Amino acid sequence: MDNEVLILVLALATFALVVGVALWQRARVAKLKKDPERSAFVNNHGTAPRPNRPGTEH
Repeated sequence: MDNEVLILVLALATFALVVGVALWQRARVAKLKKDPERSAFVNNHGTAPRPNRPGTEH
């Protein structure tokens, strides 16, 4: 193999590895949350804000 092919193979392998790790981490987070949704922000955006914790009023 010449260098051009090796560089292309290395680039594709690196990209596949990064995508694989990202998907694995995404699955871990969804499992820990027991909810496969992307994030709480997507579900709660635009609703009323949460009330302050007791004792934090100014």
